[in-house]
Amino acid sequence: MKSLFATVFLLFMFILFEFPLHAQTHEEEYCNKAHAAKHLFNPLLRFNPLTENYDLKYYRFEWDIDPAVYGISGTVTPYFEVLSEGFNEINFDLSSQFVIDSIMYQGEKLAYTQPSSYLLNIKFPKTLPISSVDSISITYHGTPPSSGFGSFIQSSHEGVPSLWTLSEPFGAQDWWPCKNRLDDKIDSIDVIVRTSENYRAASNGSLVREINLPDQKKLYHWKHRYAIAPYLVAISVTNYVAYTDDVLLGDGTIMPMVNYVYPESEAAARVGTANNVKVLQYYDSLFVRYPFKNEKYGHAQFGWGGGMEHQTMSFVINYSWSLLAHELAHQWFGDYITCGAWEDIWLNEGFATYLEGLSLERFYPTSGWTNWKVGKINSITSNDGGSVLVDNTTSVNRIFSSRLSYNKGSYLLHMLRWKMGDEQFFTALRNYLNGKSYDFARTDELQSYLEDVSGENLDEYFNDWFRGQGFPNYQVVWDQKDNEVLIKLGQTSSHPSVSFYEMPVPVRLRGDGKELMLRLDHTYSGQVFNVATDFVVEEVTFDPGLWLAAKSTVKQETISSVHQDDSVFTIYPNPVNDVIFIKMGGNQTYTWSMMDNHGKQIKTGMGQKEEEKVSTSNMANGLYYLNITQEGRVVYRHTFVKM
Repeated sequence: MKSLFATVFLLFMFILFEFPLHAQTHEEEYCNKAHAAKHLFNPLLRFNPLTENYDLKYYRFEWDIDPAVYGISGTVTPYFEVLSEGFNEINFDLSSQFVIDSIMYQGEKLAYTQPSSYLLNIKFPKTLPISSVDSISITYHGTPPSSGFGSFIQSSHEGVPSLWTLSEPFGAQDWWPCKNRLDDKIDSIDVIVRTSENYRAASNGSLVREINLPDQKKLYHWKHRYAIAPYLVAISVTNYVAYTDDVLLGDGTIMPMVNYVYPESEAAARVGTANNVKVLQYYDSLFVRYPFKNEKYGHAQFGWGGGMEHQTMSFVINYSWSLLAHELAHQWFGDYITCGAWEDIWLNEGFATYLEGLSLERFYPTSGWTNWKVGKINSITSNDGGSVLVDNTTSVNRIFSSRLSYNKGSYLLHMLRWKMGDEQFFTALRNYLNGKSYDFARTDELQSYLEDVSGENLDEYFNDWFRGQGFPNYQVVWDQKDNEVLIKLGQTSSHPSVSFYEMPVPVRLRGDGKELMLRLDHTYSGQVFNVATDFVVEEVTFDPGLWLAAKSTVKQETISSVHQDDSVFTIYPNPVNDVIFIKMGGNQTYTWSMMDNHGKQIKTGMGQKEEEKVSTSNMANGLYYLNITQEGRVVYRHTFVKM
């Protein structure tokens, strides 16, 4: 158990270090959590150590809301499990701007204090035993502060009042007593909102009651029986028009897509949500089943400049394809699995941005997908620095940097897909979703799932692309000699934090009406690749499929020296039918490995004879690479065509 001294010390440190931290100014535009609130911040940007000694099980929210009034009143009843000995008080994160009307425990009023601007300390009349589950009811009212992107907002549309919440990243404590952390999801919640009969109230889960009350009031009761992070709890109240799109999931389940939209937006909304049904079905088939299929997915329109992925009901400003696809993707990446620290926000935003791109690849492969990739590369390479890892979690602007958390995060995934191949990449993501379901995750956990499937150590990749800053600049020089093309790949880094990006590099050769796609295993700057061709090359293109977040230059000039010892190894014939020979000059031992054009290892073996014979009879026709390794270093590379 914690000693009294330890508790007092933690409380002292908590108060001592609570001070306003103003968000920094960044030039980059935001993606979907952006334009409305760059100036807003919350003074409490760290986890409260006083909330570690209990586990949240359930919340019952009962609120009275008038969207014409900036304020909230009601009763919140949390159920919690005691995790430590000597538990005789409980702490919640809550703004001290609220008036606490009462705190009830087993019919008795409890004493409380508000020792700092975001701390509510409640005393029990007895010590609660460890592992026990208990509850209290907190009745309060007042005017919330507004932080982050506007955690509690009262506004209007077409002259009609509206009120909504948006708690990410730190704002839940602005309007309800919570445990504002990324390590404890609430197992289930009930949200009950009383408002005027002129309005509808949207929230998480399924609508189980909509009943008329006296005095022209109405009650909306939403029930959610899935684990939920505090910042994803939300309400929105205005004069919504409600309609439902049915979604047929891959397992045969028909699930409602429930839409609460402004009356003036209904026509556009119906088109947008119908399109989003197709996207939901695509995600459902590509990854794992929609994680909240027993309840719903839905949209509630609000007046903020973007969208927010509140669990089972995203809040959106409009019904554009990309916005709806992005927020829907968060139901898997952000809600089903939630980043376990704000420095890992890319696990939410990078994934959602990439799935937005995947939806375009699936439904608009020519224009939409290509434009998406071009836009992301241009954004990433518009500044020489910046890591996907958030290096300043006290800045809302830095956490939600569109260039880094969204765009570079999405390309970290796109390049992993290129590196691993589709089968391994998507298998690893499905394993990750199944393994971390309804839980929090960190980047190193995702990496372990990727490594388990690929068999590769990805430390260098994540050090370069997640922790490191910048991007590579490639210098491609090519030269043709008879039936062979020499390609020299140089590379410089835009930022000194990364000396070299080891990546397979896609290069396309064209000429005489023919085309050859290459996948060059680039391991050092200045590396030269020998490629056999049966046509005169007229054009060399770097990364035509836009797989890499990089800049490049391509030019043709004489390559006078090839950095491989041609006198030691000779590999023939090329093209190959059933057998390829490796001839070695001198008495040496080496390892050879053969890879296909997707980088997948096909065969490997040891060589120590003057001439080794390797069968290729069971290999499909196509382009292959053969690497010769000695003392852990690749000393010779050969590209050949199997016919």
